[in-house]
Amino acid sequence: MVTNPALRDVHVPHLYPERQIDLGEITMNYAEAGDPDRPAVLLIPEQTGSWWSYEEAMGLLAEHFHVYAVDLRGQGRSSWTPKRYSLDNFGNDLVRFIALVVKRPVVVAGNSSGGVLAAWLSAYSMPGQLRGVLCEDPPLFASELVPAHGHSVRQAVGPVFELFRTYLGDQWSVGDWEGFCRAAGVSSSPMARSFVADVIPQHLKEYDPEWARAFYEGTVGLNCPHERMLAQVKTPVLLTHHVHGTDPETGNLLGALSDDQAAQARRLMESAGVKVDYELVPDASHMMHQSDPARYAEIFTRWAATLAR
Repeated sequence: MVTNPALRDVHVPHLYPERQIDLGEITMNYAEAGDPDRPAVLLIPEQTGSWWSYEEAMGLLAEHFHVYAVDLRGQGRSSWTPKRYSLDNFGNDLVRFIALVVKRPVVVAGNSSGGVLAAWLSAYSMPGQLRGVLCEDPPLFASELVPAHGHSVRQAVGPVFELFRTYLGDQWSVGDWEGFCRAAGVSSSPMARSFVADVIPQHLKEYDPEWARAFYEGTVGLNCPHERMLAQVKTPVLLTHHVHGTDPETGNLLGALSDDQAAQARRLMESAGVKVDYELVPDASHMMHQSDPARYAEIFTRWAATLAR
């Protein structure tokens, strides 16, 4: 079993050069674009994603910002760390990255699990590191095993994660893609059925499926309840909310979080005394930054202009 992603020989070239920084426990892979004299932006990808899901958006944002996009541990070319996937570890990797690479106050934007980590940084990063955070369609509460509000991870994307755990295995130790597709194809979950493909998608080749198990089993956030985290944010926040609603057959979430979960998240963050903007874009895909980078860049740039320098 090869747990060093650099030795797996699954990667493909991209538009921007990739760089690495030794953060202690891990080596973090990243790319950057734009003039270093412009305001700094840090982009955090979704679970199963790598920095290059932002590739087109980076070019648009680079007109106004100096952009960094990272691979989290267990994704892309960053180190894989068996038994060490947690929100706190992901978040502290990013704190070190900001301190060692960005070296100045930064605006953070994360999608999906990366959006949860953007909120984590707003709550727990070092003083002065952040100017604001954009949480792009994050599964707040809905990625927890026992959430304080609404649907749990097993009533959302959990069926997909369960199949990853069973058919792919930690560090691809099982690797039964055909078996995964057969099971996903007959799943009651529309999300699971959407993953069926003849070949393994590139972004999954670069992903350690132990991430999925950590979320499905609840260990990823065991010491980081979302309700407590959101009540401790310290920066302005933009929360975008995309596809939403429930599956009429199962009652499970069709999107990342429910309307009630979005409202509860806003309430908790506002109780911390910060400005919270909310943008509902129900026709946007979960990964708007990749599927509609122009729209994403416009929303980001318009909101970032409201932040104090």
